[in-house]
Amino acid sequence: MTALTLSTAAAPGLRADAIVIGVAKGAASRSGDLIVAPGAEALDKAYDGRLAGVLETLGASGAEGEVTKLPAPAGFKAPLVLAVGLGAEPEKDAGFDAEALRRAAGVAARALAGSKKAAFALPVTDAAEIGAIAEGVVLGAYSFDAYKQTGQGGKDAKAKNGKAPLAEASLLGGKPRDAAHKAALLRAAAVGEELNRARDLINMPPNDLDPQAFAALAQTAAKEHGIKVQVLDDKALAKGGYGGILGVGSGSAAAPRLVKLSYTSGKAKKHLAFVGKGITYDSGGISLKPAGHNETMKCDMSGAAAVFAAVVAAARLGLEVNVTGWLALAENMPSGSATRPGDVLRMYSGKTVEVLNTDAEGRLVLADALWAASEEKPDAIVDVATLTGAMMLALGSRTFGVMANDDAFRSAVHEAAEEVGEPAWPMPLPEHLRKGMDSSVADIANMGERMGGGLVAGLFLREFVGEGITWAHLDIAGPAFNEGGPFGYTPKGGTGTAVRTLVRLAELTASGDLG
Repeated sequence: MTALTLSTAAAPGLRADAIVIGVAKGAASRSGDLIVAPGAEALDKAYDGRLAGVLETLGASGAEGEVTKLPAPAGFKAPLVLAVGLGAEPEKDAGFDAEALRRAAGVAARALAGSKKAAFALPVTDAAEIGAIAEGVVLGAYSFDAYKQTGQGGKDAKAKNGKAPLAEASLLGGKPRDAAHKAALLRAAAVGEELNRARDLINMPPNDLDPQAFAALAQTAAKEHGIKVQVLDDKALAKGGYGGILGVGSGSAAAPRLVKLSYTSGKAKKHLAFVGKGITYDSGGISLKPAGHNETMKCDMSGAAAVFAAVVAAARLGLEVNVTGWLALAENMPSGSATRPGDVLRMYSGKTVEVLNTDAEGRLVLADALWAASEEKPDAIVDVATLTGAMMLALGSRTFGVMANDDAFRSAVHEAAEEVGEPAWPMPLPEHLRKGMDSSVADIANMGERMGGGLVAGLFLREFVGEGITWAHLDIAGPAFNEGGPFGYTPKGGTGTAVRTLVRLAELTASGDLG
């Protein structure tokens, strides 16, 4: 993990492998010329005020995510300057957006893989900007290398084509003795490291991360961070009547689990419950997925990974709110013992569900976990799931959908997501779509109308939320796994989306700002 430090040192005298600065597209009043962002004044002075011109000569435009390298001027102990694009110059007297700084820091951290130390001279005026830059560094430097070796028979895995992640980032302009700056740095490290924990879980191959292995990792982390943990194995699930989780997991040799993680604060006045879909591999079951749709299905536990990471982050931050995480873990496989289309499952709530499609399995495991969470009467429940391809069709690959049984809470969740840099969009729960799930043999079917399938899934889940409990559903099917190239601080593979939204919701609840 990249070490983070704050420094008031002058850039010329700082020993580092590189100095990172920001550049932006100038406003119309500047004729759109490239500008050098605040923080790089010493460098610009060393170039006799011509740094922007030099960078333009090298092809820099200030576009978001763009990287331009040039030798450091005489008198600087760092040999390299790395200029990263921040996008458009902000309006007069407005600072750079936190997300722009976060993304720029992430791009720079990834570009500096193999470096021991980099000094980040990006715009800093307050603790929020310190936090954004630090978080971007930790997330951008991430690399999953547990299964790589350097050469035949080698044992030392290294990242980025043999380059280890950036070892240390020093944030210039940060004040080591300023309480707010230190707090921002510590928060960024905790949230970033836990989000990267979620990424590791999502990227793990399913032959190493089955429900039992996931539960064991949760137990280890819980013990380390003072979190109470309870694991229900297949026998306990059968005794308790968790028909949804058992039904989904019945076709696999790897038995399902339900993991409960409880972080409690002695000063808490509110209780949040987070519920995560944890399908460690999704073949579709008897309703087998077609060729070309199986290769990334190790990521179908991204919701549970996000919930796990968020609970641990809340504990590390010592938030004054009780947070309970529920990880509904199963592997969805076809076999002679698998649930069949046409079977009826009796859920933990007592309701019966006719299974029309075994590939609509996430809602079945979530239904049991939602009812279990409801029994504790939390102030609010938020579930997170890679639930439907329909949501990807609606919102694309970088935005998740937010549904809720309370309009104000849906808006609050949406605002929290946007605040932390996780694109989200509020979605409705149209009542007319509920009728499509009527069953002639059970209380409800697990499928309804094809059009609006993401909303149908949300309506199904709502059936298993306790009466009077505020609830939101995050369908993260699009942004949970990045099959394209890295961008900003987002790597290829597991992204850890929703972790920061959940942590922010916990913070807002602790401060009394979430109602």
